[in-house]
Amino acid sequence: MNDKAELFDQARPRLLGLGYRLLGTRMDAEDLVQDAWFRWSEADHQQIADPQAWLVTVVTRLGIDRLRQLKRRREEYSGPWLPEPVFDDAVPGAERLAEMASDLSMAFLLAMERLSAQERAAFLLREVFDYSYDEIAAMIGKSPVASRQTISRARARLRDERPRFEVDPATHRQLVERFVAAMAQGDAQAFASLLADEVQWIADGGGRVRAASRVLHGVRAATRLAMGLQRSWRDRLQMRLALINGQTGVLLMLDGQLRSVVLLESDGRAITGIYSVVNPDKLRGASGSCH
Repeated sequence: MNDKAELFDQARPRLLGLGYRLLGTRMDAEDLVQDAWFRWSEADHQQIADPQAWLVTVVTRLGIDRLRQLKRRREEYSGPWLPEPVFDDAVPGAERLAEMASDLSMAFLLAMERLSAQERAAFLLREVFDYSYDEIAAMIGKSPVASRQTISRARARLRDERPRFEVDPATHRQLVERFVAAMAQGDAQAFASLLADEVQWIADGGGRVRAASRVLHGVRAATRLAMGLQRSWRDRLQMRLALINGQTGVLLMLDGQLRSVVLLESDGRAITGIYSVVNPDKLRGASGSCH
């Protein structure tokens, strides 16, 4: 491997992680990284003092342009939109996935959809990847003062969206296991007891398969949906735990075929959010987790 390829390979995990958090889909993130490679392979490396910073800048600027295009498409999306789930080390980084679960959670990635493309990029570079304000200013093409203002606006808009509690992974897994047991047994009372009063259930079918066309709110609506699915599927349903977006989630399979990926959000005591990705286009990366 030549030096050019080796330097790029070293930066690749960070570039993929940034791309995924910017765009919300693994395929789009991989496209960004591929475009960055083309530019990197043609660049004059003698003029590049910091290869990783150069590559992050390229991915950031390409990602901002791509995100603006995607936002227009998502306005026409059929039903609620959710990020594509990622499995195991699909979006690796210097830190372990479990340590970054809050920054990979469905709730957080969905909340970031409210930000402009530039706000999202600047916020991620600062809060997740720990770049300085001066570095971020150069990466997004703004002055340091303007970049600080951009990040400040993003923080303000996300202030109520970041997890309020650090939930221990073991505690979260126990909640997921109880969720699976209650659903498998068709126990409506046990299922309802796991849910916070303000729980919401978001299902993304993308118009490809049948799914709830709106966000469901409250214990009664969520329990009715879960028990309805259980009655419809009965013995055809299998559920397995898997590491998804840095935390324990559930693979729902029908007759051995993956039907949905479910991620739960909790405060450590009760489930506050249920995110169900049903769109088959977003489930392709789960194939290796189903065995």
